Amino acid sequence: MFGYVLVNKPELKIREFETYRSYYCGLCHKLKENYGTFGRMMLNYDTTFLVMLLSDLYDAEDKEECSRCLIHPTRKHCHRQNEITEYCADMCMLLSYYKCVDDWNDEKKLSKGVMARILKRKYAKAREKYPEKAEFIEGRLNMLSIVESSKITHIDRAARIFGEIMAQVFVYRDDIWKDDLYKVGFYLGKYIYLLDAYEDVEKDLKSGAYNPFKEICKNEDFEKQVLKLLLLMISECTDAFERLPLVEHVEILRNILYSGVWVRFGKAKAAVNGQEPVSMEKELEEEI
Repeated sequence: MFGYVLVNKPELKIREFETYRSYYCGLCHKLKENYGTFGRMMLNYDTTFLVMLLSDLYDAEDKEECSRCLIHPTRKHCHRQNEITEYCADMCMLLSYYKCVDDWNDEKKLSKGVMARILKRKYAKAREKYPEKAEFIEGRLNMLSIVESSKITHIDRAARIFGEIMAQVFVYRDDIWKDDLYKVGFYLGKYIYLLDAYEDVEKDLKSGAYNPFKEICKNEDFEKQVLKLLLLMISECTDAFERLPLVEHVEILRNILYSGVWVRFGKAKAAVNGQEPVSMEKELEEEI
């Protein structure tokens, strides 16, 4: 349930994309540094957005270096890191571990079960640093599992729980920005959950897996209903976002919230309608 908070690359200036890539690569390096090669595999765009948001808000002092790595052995890539990068790497590990455990419990995916066992010690390291956040995330995921296993297709119930998880991750400090950060994370989390459900609705209908859209997906105006819900989530998210005193990366962050998130929706809509989807993630991976 990650990879939905993307940049819309064609709408970015070259300099802006280079900045975005440097934070993405910085998070990748931090995951490798703190959690090894398997930690690096947990890298995602959603957490990159959080790194940039918090780095701008708290005016974090970046350390920038350029180097080659296994993924890009032929050319050097510049990467930025700061104290926020470490926090986001830890949150990335917590979320990824719980996601693997949840997938194993729900669908018995062998690959997820194996990955959960591999990540268990690495997760314990992140949990030790942030025990309250880890306990909160675990508790909410247990609640999410109960809701999904009940087969009650109340659209908002499960989405709200995932929103609360993301809200907890977005709140970095207990300060004056806490409430707005909470709202950004909460509504972005709900958006992610609902878009993921929309993307998987056909698959879940066939497999019998839980999906909050099962009861309405055959309605004539189903796509309009989904779009209306997603617009509401992003509207609430951006309302809180615009109250934050962001300066340095605000245009990149706006690109993501006002444009990038809809790139993934367009891909999902194409897949649901049986059209050839455009893989924005693949394009980004090739560029980054």
